[in-house]
Amino acid sequence: MNGVKLSLGIFSGIALLFLSLPLCAQEHFTADTAGRDNWLNEVKIRQVKINKEQTSQTPLQILSGEALQRLNSLSVADAVRFFSGVQLKDYGGVGGLKTINVRSMGTNHTAVFYDGVQLSNAQNGQVDLGKLSLDNMEEIELYNGQKSTILQPARGFASGSSLYLNTALPKFEEGRTFRMKTSLKGGSFGLINPSLLLQKKGGENFYFTLSTEYKRANGRYKFRDRNGEYDTTIVRRNADIESGRFEASVSALLADSSQVTSRFYFYKDQQGVPGSIVSNVYDFSQRQWDRNLFLQTSFRKERGRYRLIASAKYTNDYTRFLDPEYVKDEGLLLNNVFKQQEFYISVANRYSLTSNWGVAFSADYQRNSLDANLERFPYPTRHSLLAALATEIKYSDIEIQGNLLATLVDDHVEQYFSAGKKSELTPTVMASWKPFHDSDFRLRAFYKNIFRMPTFNDLYYTNIGSTFLKPEYATQYDLGFTYIALLDEGALLSQISVQADGYYNVVRDKIVATPSASLFRWEMRNLGRVHISGFDLNTQTGWKFSDQISGNAGITYTYQRAEDVTNPELNYKNQIPYVPIHSGTLTAGCEWRHLGLNYSYIYTGERYNQSANIPANHVQPWYTHDIALRYERSKRYQRYRITGEILNLFNQDFDVVANFPMPGRSYRFTLSYTY
Repeated sequence: MNGVKLSLGIFSGIALLFLSLPLCAQEHFTADTAGRDNWLNEVKIRQVKINKEQTSQTPLQILSGEALQRLNSLSVADAVRFFSGVQLKDYGGVGGLKTINVRSMGTNHTAVFYDGVQLSNAQNGQVDLGKLSLDNMEEIELYNGQKSTILQPARGFASGSSLYLNTALPKFEEGRTFRMKTSLKGGSFGLINPSLLLQKKGGENFYFTLSTEYKRANGRYKFRDRNGEYDTTIVRRNADIESGRFEASVSALLADSSQVTSRFYFYKDQQGVPGSIVSNVYDFSQRQWDRNLFLQTSFRKERGRYRLIASAKYTNDYTRFLDPEYVKDEGLLLNNVFKQQEFYISVANRYSLTSNWGVAFSADYQRNSLDANLERFPYPTRHSLLAALATEIKYSDIEIQGNLLATLVDDHVEQYFSAGKKSELTPTVMASWKPFHDSDFRLRAFYKNIFRMPTFNDLYYTNIGSTFLKPEYATQYDLGFTYIALLDEGALLSQISVQADGYYNVVRDKIVATPSASLFRWEMRNLGRVHISGFDLNTQTGWKFSDQISGNAGITYTYQRAEDVTNPELNYKNQIPYVPIHSGTLTAGCEWRHLGLNYSYIYTGERYNQSANIPANHVQPWYTHDIALRYERSKRYQRYRITGEILNLFNQDFDVVANFPMPGRSYRFTLSYTY
């Protein structure tokens, strides 16, 4: 853990640097993400924020500010569970892998953006949301389809859904040039998680942010193993984790009102890999080490009718997996090392032809390479070029957007065979209509055709990958409405928002792993075709009981049929694995003076863990109740907060993924101080 100790050890020096910067008073400007209107004016953004979901032409769900604090969440993965239409695969504990699946299209069809620039993994296409902290997160946005703006990188058009993670914006009260937030989380399973956030204003137009945290947990929790013959209580082992994160960013507002933001991100961990609980095997010895580093820079400029966003990024990822129990023919232990590098550059342009008509052109180039110590490894390099031409028209209460995305991918390898070149043109059309001038009610619809390239693992993993794989194609249809009402002052129900969408998706040439002549050797094939139909509902309310007592409540519900229609003679129209037909969440909170009480409930209906919907593959429904109580006091610029949480209040035994048991009842506390 030298990297973790190094990142934490230089903390004191960085803190002294912040404190030594010159002091000066200057109004705050926002380091906003791509495509927000008035992105050089934070005040205007805050005023229209309540209507963001309602005006989006694609389904949008947002968690921001205090809403994130109320959800008893330790990582981004914990928070996204409360979005409708989302399945989160969780392999258990603080360090278990956590990936998102939106509307059953698969993890690889959801892009994750960090401050407007995509987080990618060319090796397996998955982003582990459990490793992304909420400590410095200001807002999480989930778009089905894509973000409803034409000014965005071409990557923003290239996925079936998008998760945008927006970090905390520098903000200062009049006369202040320094802000600090420190917190300490602790609780069950040996969890200890201190963090620190510093924001500093230097010079007239420079803003600095530093965020760092350390997390450690032994991961030992009790679970019940019912194997038909015995009902045993076991302690989960090899689920420990130790990690450190360090981020530093600088934002500058230049003389011509353009804006530059740069961010450095470093994360390192070591952890056990908790195995599958089968055949009375409870002890595991596999270990994994991860190191993720990236540096990204964005430049934004607005001049008259023209807007520009340019971004560049370098990423370097390292993963090591050790299995002491697996001995190769040479007598060596399985000790795999993977190294990824990515170079990325993007330019997005928008021009307003008239006050109601705008056009945009975006172009991205990305180079990914993968190195590994595997035998017969081809050492692939992928060049990706994406170009998007988009337009939007606003007429009265009707808005229409459309774009055409061109994608060219060219793979090269140092030995053996490559997948070669692939190119596609994929269109998207979106529309929204506000039929009543005096009501915040809006109808919306979109059509999107998209595809995703096979990952390096799909194509080149030794003895498994297939260079003949086709891309996986998806077609999406959506029709829905949004409604927001701010009720009269003094009313018990002060605010209500409703979103409802019906959708139909078709995924074809689905990439699946199938056994070959030997069960010890699998191969990748284009076999699947899935038809997905569903309905999402998201309702949020605000309540005013008295001058001192306020409340909030929200409910989400998802109905989903995701059927395998590949082969009429095999599992035809069976629900695909791990997709429940019914799922939903309920949240409620109450504020009184310095106290706050919050409750959350998550329900996931029955599922199947294999393609065949037979009793042997049936997975029972699960639900959890969480509750939190907090006490908060403020004095001038200082704020103190103490929070106590009980997770899985009724100690339910459940698996999100079969044979990977989740923790029972647990406790967590948080002490935080803001200045």
